[in-house]
Amino acid sequence: MGKNGQPAGRPDVRDLAYTPTVGAPAGLEVIELAELYERSRRHGNDPYAPLRPSFHQLIGVRERPLRVWVDFIEHELHPGSWLWIRPGQVQRFDPGLVAADGVVVMFQPGFLPPATVSAAHMDPPYEQCPLTPEGPVAEGLRRALDHLAYEYGAMASLPLTAHIEVLRALLSVLVVRLAQARGPAPRQIASSEAFRRFHTAVERDHAVTRRVEDYAAALGYSPRTLTRATLAAAGRTAKQYIDDRVLLEAKRLLRHSGLTAREVAAQLGFTDASDFTKFFRLRTGTTPGAFREDP
Repeated sequence: MGKNGQPAGRPDVRDLAYTPTVGAPAGLEVIELAELYERSRRHGNDPYAPLRPSFHQLIGVRERPLRVWVDFIEHELHPGSWLWIRPGQVQRFDPGLVAADGVVVMFQPGFLPPATVSAAHMDPPYEQCPLTPEGPVAEGLRRALDHLAYEYGAMASLPLTAHIEVLRALLSVLVVRLAQARGPAPRQIASSEAFRRFHTAVERDHAVTRRVEDYAAALGYSPRTLTRATLAAAGRTAKQYIDDRVLLEAKRLLRHSGLTAREVAAQLGFTDASDFTKFFRLRTGTTPGAFREDP
């Protein structure tokens, strides 16, 4: 064991801010996956350690497969696969990253216009699993990515403001094509305003309160309205949605921080560490300590 009960050799998660390359347009970058290793090292990051980026990443794999873990789920990306990693998710790449063949498109929240966000179904809840399109759908995505990459590299050919608008438009094409390639989700309905506001509040306040009534009062809805909206959008009750978010953060802190289980409990708003243990065991079937020890 390492310091504060952290398993020896397991690094802390590091928050990763958006740091554009010198000369790159603001808000978006397109780079080869194989360059991600050296880029990480230049920015003082271990490319194989857990990182929590504050920006979107669209990963497209060409010929060689790539493994990446996103919030404890392992994804094997095969040739032709796409994966969208959202801001705030904890990622970890397999050592095969150094020889990866593909592209990663990184862009900041707010870079895309609201119409694209709606058309591409970018509001929560998110579809996380990799996508491997075929035929004309795959060709459309390839052409959209190639055009985006070309314009990204042709910065000097347009005034800066025009260049950024071109990139915004071409990224919009790419993400809308990805949404269409995925097809109808199991719960293909537009997220309501009530759910979107609830999701934002839970992201911000899940360590402050786990009571649906508190969110309802703060947002001006009834608990029943929040539960109906959350069931429709995510297939979970409002209480389950809050608890899912608390559990995810508990797992992140247990696996990727030097905090003890008691400190994790306090950081997540549990006044009694035993209550946190009961909460965790009920939802995972194991204790916080046992989860931390797992490889």
